[in-house]
Amino acid sequence: MMMNYIQADTAGDTRDGAIKLHGPEAFAGMRKAGKLAAACLDMLVPLVKPGVTTEALDAAAQEYILDNGAVPACLGYRGYKHTICTSVNHVVCHGIPGSKPLKNGDIVNIDVTVIVDGWHGDTSRMYPVGQINRKAERLINITYDALMLGIAQIKPGNTVGDIGAAIQKFAEAERCSVVEDFCGHGIGRLFHDAPNILHLGNPGEGEELREGMFFTVEPMINLGRAHTKVLADGWTAVTRDKKLTAQFEHSLGVTATGVEIFTKSPAGFDRPPYD
Repeated sequence: MMMNYIQADTAGDTRDGAIKLHGPEAFAGMRKAGKLAAACLDMLVPLVKPGVTTEALDAAAQEYILDNGAVPACLGYRGYKHTICTSVNHVVCHGIPGSKPLKNGDIVNIDVTVIVDGWHGDTSRMYPVGQINRKAERLINITYDALMLGIAQIKPGNTVGDIGAAIQKFAEAERCSVVEDFCGHGIGRLFHDAPNILHLGNPGEGEELREGMFFTVEPMINLGRAHTKVLADGWTAVTRDKKLTAQFEHSLGVTATGVEIFTKSPAGFDRPPYD
C-alpha cells in the first residue's frame, strides 16, 4: 500500500493516516517540548533510589512539568490518571505508579510525555535502583545500543524497515528478543500519529523516510521470549515468562541529511550510570 505524505501545515491536527512533513517552525516547537521532557527525566535521577514509591516519582514529575508551564500529556489520556508510566523489572510498558516502594536491584523504565505550545515531547529511560546485577546492567546497555543503532538508520531515502532491522539484528545477536506487540509512532501536535515504527523488520521495507517526519523510536528488549500480556488494569504490559525487560525512547525528526533527536538529556543522562 502506498503511504500518503502531506505537509503538516495544511493537514491540521487530524489523525487521517497520512504521514505529516514538518517545517522549521515545527522543528523549533519539538525542540522545546523534547528538551523539557528530557529535563524532567533528568530531574528524577536523584529521586530514583530504594524505598521511593513510583507514585512519589509521578507527583514530582507532575509538579515539575506544571511549574515549567507545560501539560502532562498522559494525565487523562484515555482515562489514564497519572503523569508518567513506571515499568519495573518484567513490566514491558505502561506500568502504573503506585504505593509499592522500589527496592535495591530493581530496574525501572520511566516514560514521560509533555505538551509545550501544542507540541509533544515523548521520551523514556531506564533507571537502576541502588546496585543492580550484571544481567540487568547488560540488558539496559543492549537496549540503549539497539535504540541508537536504529536511530543511526534514519535519513531521507531509508525506510522504517531499516530502523527495525538494525534493532532486531543487534538484539537477537545478543541473545535477547524484541517485543512485537508495541511500537514507536508518529508524533507532533498529536500524541500518536502515522507512521508506526516497528522495532523489527527487513531492510528496505515499510514507509520511506522523508525530511520533516517526526516520530518516536522506543524498542522494548526482553532477556527472555518476546511474548507479552496486558494485565486486568488494561494498561500494564508484562513479559509472559516474567523475565526482565528494558526500554529507551527518543522523539526525533528526519532532517535533510539525517536525524535530529529532540529528547537528548540536557544533563548528559542519556544512559546509566547517571553519575
